[in-house]
Amino acid sequence: MRMASSTPSTIRFAIWGPIERDDVPGLSDRVCGLLRHSGATLALCDVTGVGADAVTVDALARLQLAARRHQCLIRLRGASQELSGLIAFMGLEDVLAP
Repeated sequence: MRMASSTPSTIRFAIWGPIERDDVPGLSDRVCGLLRHSGATLALCDVTGVGADAVTVDALARLQLAARRHQCLIRLRGASQELSGLIAFMGLEDVLAP
């Protein structure tokens, strides 16, 4: 008999902005705590309404790096065309894929 695992393989969370440079460590700490406690391998991050600027892209890239340390992958949901374009312009479309 196989028992179902209580650990989800996918979690969902949302971030909103504007994101200031001083917000990045706290945001990273909160997401890492969520990942550590969930054991998820995939995290869907809703970024609907998040601004398209370098600080936001940096924060998202740092979140992806932190997630990988927890054997998790973050996928963005609801990214604006401007945010997606900036991610591509910065050469991070493979790191921050939808």
